[in-house]
Amino acid sequence: MRVCGVEIKGDDAIICLMSLENNMYDIPHARVPKISLLKGSDSENIRKFQFTFKKFIEDYNIQAVAVKERMTKGKFAGGSQSFKIEAALQLIDEVQVDLIRPNEVKDCLNKAQITIDFRDTGLKQFQQGAFETAFTFLNTL
Repeated sequence: MRVCGVEIKGDDAIICLMSLENNMYDIPHARVPKISLLKGSDSENIRKFQFTFKKFIEDYNIQAVAVKERMTKGKFAGGSQSFKIEAALQLIDEVQVDLIRPNEVKDCLNKAQITIDFRDTGLKQFQQGAFETAFTFLNTL
C-alpha cells in the first residue's frame, strides 16, 4: 500500500510518500516536498489546491492519505488556513483520508521495533513530521 503522509504547517501541506510491501518500507521520490495554499480566503484558490493535490494522488498512485491532525486549542493550535487545508484534503473522494493524532504518532514511534534514522531517508528535515505520520499509518493497519 502506498500512503502519503501529510503535516500541515502554515500555508503548506508537507508531504512524504511511503509504501509497505512484504515488511519492506520504501520511500519513493516525489517531485515536490510540499503543496501550498495561497490566499485561503478565496474559494477558487482552495479548489486549485485540492485539484493539485488530487492530481498528485493520481500521478503517484496513492491509496491513502494520512494527515497529522491539527490541535484546535492551546499553545500549538492550528491557524484557520491549516484547517482549510485539512478540510480540502478530507473532501477528496478518490482516496481514503485519515487523521492521525500527534499522540498516536508519538506512541507508534516509541513502540516501533524498527529504528529508522531520519537522516538516512534522503528526505529534507522539514518532512520529518510527514514521514512519521505515514510511518504511523502503515503500522496501524
